[in-house]
Amino acid sequence: MAADRNAANSFEEGLKGASEKVAEFHQETDPIKRLQHWLHQTPSAVPMIVLAVSLVIFGLSADNFFKAGTLSTILQQIAIVGILGCAQTLVVLTAGIDLSVGAIAVFCSVLMGFVGITGVTIGTPDWFGPLAFSFVFKLPPALAVVFGLLCGLAMGALNGWLVARMRLPPFIVTLGTWQILLASNFIFSANETIRSSDVESKAPALRFWGEDVTFFGIPKPPEGVDPATLQSVFLTTDAMPGTGVKVLYAVFLLIALVGIMAYVLRSTAWGRHVYATGDDPEAAALAGVPTKRILIQVYALAGLFCAIAGWVMIGRFGSVSPTASTGQLGNIQSITAVVIGGISLFGGRGSITGMFFGALIVGVFEMGLRLVGTDPQWTFFLIGVLIIFAVAVDQWIRKVSA
Repeated sequence: MAADRNAANSFEEGLKGASEKVAEFHQETDPIKRLQHWLHQTPSAVPMIVLAVSLVIFGLSADNFFKAGTLSTILQQIAIVGILGCAQTLVVLTAGIDLSVGAIAVFCSVLMGFVGITGVTIGTPDWFGPLAFSFVFKLPPALAVVFGLLCGLAMGALNGWLVARMRLPPFIVTLGTWQILLASNFIFSANETIRSSDVESKAPALRFWGEDVTFFGIPKPPEGVDPATLQSVFLTTDAMPGTGVKVLYAVFLLIALVGIMAYVLRSTAWGRHVYATGDDPEAAALAGVPTKRILIQVYALAGLFCAIAGWVMIGRFGSVSPTASTGQLGNIQSITAVVIGGISLFGGRGSITGMFFGALIVGVFEMGLRLVGTDPQWTFFLIGVLIIFAVAVDQWIRKVSA
């Protein structure tokens, strides 16, 4: 007991003169640092600010910019790019990149069109002799759509398997499959186009997303009724030309996909696993995240979104064409929307809402410059500047976590 008291006394003697201050945590007061932290926590803030500034500038520069019809046209123009952007967002969040999104979209549209309208002849060469066979593979239009969607899912899953299981770089894998799918697209279709009249008469289900509804339009009058006596209604699917604001079904589809994926990525375990896989795959694997399976699922889902974009293409353009520009430009357009939307190319940071803002920025620039009457090349110039600016801001924001 005496030894314990002596030890306690010596301990108290040692504490004499020691600092009695409690540990404190000082919040960063530098405005720049606080802005940097806020942008790091809110990746979609930068594209949202750029979009708002763009709307103000073009709204003041062009008299017709803020008309409801103009804004509706912008949304219709970005429908396909936005859906491809959803696919690209998932891949980029895992620190990958998919150069085959445009090719998958076009090939799936061709598969849907030919299988659902003209049919596809499948058989063996004539030199098979008595074993030779031939038959026409044709499905009802609704099943042709399902077939095309499943093909897109399979194409994406193949990309994911090569990246996850074979450990090949995503850039190389998707560059290769882009070339393979484009070639397969031309070989399968024999460079033939299915006309819009054939699509409309034989497979109207294929052009479903090209249908529209009209807000505040005047419905077409019954026979014998004077149109001047009719009044506009809030919503109609059969409006008179030149009345109201038309919105394609594809626009509602894009908004629904963005909303659903924003919830999935933000509020589900699977979404958190996607972010973890892109941020640090080794640490995620040690924490129990099945990173390989997540990668395959991400690329498969991206392929499904591309097939949906292919279905939208048929409705948007009316015809089925293997030479659609989306096959070549879809990759660049989707990556542009993702980068401008504040999604880090290093993976693990960003939001699909930011991608939506990025696609809108591109659409606003294209429409605004057209209304102002400038050279169309300025669109590419300014979008290029925005891409570099977005990457520079991303690097600056990443220093917060460094």
